[in-house]
Amino acid sequence: MKKARLLGLLIALLLMIIILTLVFDKKLLVSIIPAEMLSFLESQDIRMIFIQTLLISAGFYIFYVILSFTISSTITRAGGKPGDIKMLTSFLRSIIIFVAVLLVVSMLAGGGLTFAAAFGAFGGLFLGWSLQQPVTGLAAWFLINIRRPFKVGDRIFLPAWGLIGDVLDVGMMYTTLNQVGGTVGSEEPSGRRVLIPNAILFSNVIINYTSEAKTSEPYILDEVVVRITYDSDWDEAERILLKVAREVTSDIIRETGKEPYVRSDMYDYGVYLRLRYMTRAVDRPRIAHEINKRIFKEFQRNDKVDFAIPYVYSYKRGERLFKKLSEKHV
Repeated sequence: MKKARLLGLLIALLLMIIILTLVFDKKLLVSIIPAEMLSFLESQDIRMIFIQTLLISAGFYIFYVILSFTISSTITRAGGKPGDIKMLTSFLRSIIIFVAVLLVVSMLAGGGLTFAAAFGAFGGLFLGWSLQQPVTGLAAWFLINIRRPFKVGDRIFLPAWGLIGDVLDVGMMYTTLNQVGGTVGSEEPSGRRVLIPNAILFSNVIINYTSEAKTSEPYILDEVVVRITYDSDWDEAERILLKVAREVTSDIIRETGKEPYVRSDMYDYGVYLRLRYMTRAVDRPRIAHEINKRIFKEFQRNDKVDFAIPYVYSYKRGERLFKKLSEKHV
């Protein structure tokens, strides 16, 4: 790749030297180009346009090769990645091609105010259309910094996108999140960086888990659901749940002053006991895991309570079992 660029650079320099020599040495130009073609070019004023076009192309190519080599060397010395070099050089190439084409078109159009006005009108229309989202993103960035609906370190949830993440940075165009979940089933940081365009923040609901915390850490309400059988001791089960929650979240209770409590629902196979407690917004999975583990061990040691599980009853098998039991007792 480097050899190809070096060869292209040499060819461009050689082409510029030849063109400049032809321009300033008319005798050499006449001896090379046939008289009929030279007369046509002079009459149509195409010769200078053709020469200028070649000069612009060669000049911009030389500029691109030198600048891209400088950028590549700088990024490599700084420890950058090949992907960074490719992105920057591609962007630079697009800009140079656009400017070169613009100059050639301006030259063909004869320059002047007419071309400038036409290009200005078209360019303004194009920029207004293409920069709609970036301008909206800048406005959103300004609003975020003034109103501060969230800040770096907050955990936010975008329901429309099903995305939860911890805010790492709020830039002019993008808000960077450390995705929570995604690769795992619980709400734990996955380490994946997610770029959210600021423009979408104007038209989407944002839930901030950690907004306006009055305590040293942000806390939210969470619950652990336990299913017990109908023949379990309800009071004993509730006592175990509250005891475990108080043990695991004792520091949170001191901080918030809010005690855990239990709510319940009936269902086909037993009773849902919903243990609700305050938990750290960014540490929900660990605390819920500890509570579940301790409840399980307490239930295993206690004969008064038992977990409810779905049971499928088969009439035919039940009838055969009933007959066997009847025969044994006869």
